[in-house]
Amino acid sequence: MKQPTVLGYMADQPRALQEALKNHEVYTKPFVEKLHDKKIKKIIFFGSGTSYNAAIVAAYYFKQILNIDAIAQYPTVFEKYEKADWTNTLKDDEILFVGISQSGTSISTVDVMKYAKAKGYQSVALTEALDSEITKHVDSVIHLLCGKEETPPETRGYTVTLFTLYMWVITTAYDWGVYDEVRYQEALQEVKALCDNFDIVMKESEAWYDRNKVTMANSDRIYIIGYGVDYGTVLEGMLKIGEMFRLPSIGYELEEFSHGPTMALTPRQTLFMIGSEDAEWDRMLTFRTAFKKYTDRVHLVTCKDTEHDDRDLVFSVKTNKYLAPLMYTVPFQFVAAKGAKDIGIDTGVNPFKEPLAHLEE
Repeated sequence: MKQPTVLGYMADQPRALQEALKNHEVYTKPFVEKLHDKKIKKIIFFGSGTSYNAAIVAAYYFKQILNIDAIAQYPTVFEKYEKADWTNTLKDDEILFVGISQSGTSISTVDVMKYAKAKGYQSVALTEALDSEITKHVDSVIHLLCGKEETPPETRGYTVTLFTLYMWVITTAYDWGVYDEVRYQEALQEVKALCDNFDIVMKESEAWYDRNKVTMANSDRIYIIGYGVDYGTVLEGMLKIGEMFRLPSIGYELEEFSHGPTMALTPRQTLFMIGSEDAEWDRMLTFRTAFKKYTDRVHLVTCKDTEHDDRDLVFSVKTNKYLAPLMYTVPFQFVAAKGAKDIGIDTGVNPFKEPLAHLEE
């Protein structure tokens, strides 16, 4: 049997998204039922690594589309330093803890779900592994339809997780009456259009990497900059490059990058700027012009039509700002996985042997 590879899982993402759309009631129906009576007033999303990055995007979805209080938390930070409700105005069963763990073995996420169960909060686990440890400590288990990834870095899992979270929010919006029938059908058509064209997203991302790989591989440092819904994409890009390409990489919110880190810019540093259709778009273009005075290795990733050159990736596939993070993550997967392959790193092997993050399966 052929050894699984990260690039293989990446290439499977268009199929996986099609399957997740086809079978969406598997994971949307139980979630909608959980929120149907509108008793839930606050949702806290938990996860570590890739799952936390997806949680950041999920919190944005739920606040912006459903107008419900939602936040992403690192499990250990929450358990030691936070409270579910600092106002003391919500009942315990009005707060929903959502634990995201593809493998279901993340020690910190399992622990915070145990905490939720003991305290009487409502709880849901989103996991690919239906017999994993996290499933023993929640009220409801919802299947993440990404399939198991047998390589340490998770790529297909992240994309399908984001897709699942978006499907959760639009189906709940329909159930709550936030979306009427027309708007809901429009949302589903947007989802289908992206799934139908995701192979183009893959091809354009790989071509962009191929034409810029020499300077990327010879960078002293990589910065990833974003804003709004795509701050989670910033974190995921930084994570993937760190765990596969293994170059120093740092992620910043757009405005924060100008408050000091710009003093470290040199011509051998690479900047990736994610151009989301959020409020900071024009500000981002201003920043891009300024940064190019210090390094020509400035790469814009967007699906908005704008002035660009070969360093930029302007997708021909267009979608809304909520679905765009599914697209914008793919180029960073190529920088990480194909970049690693090009410089001789085996991404199928985890060089760090101490089992600090996950329970033994």
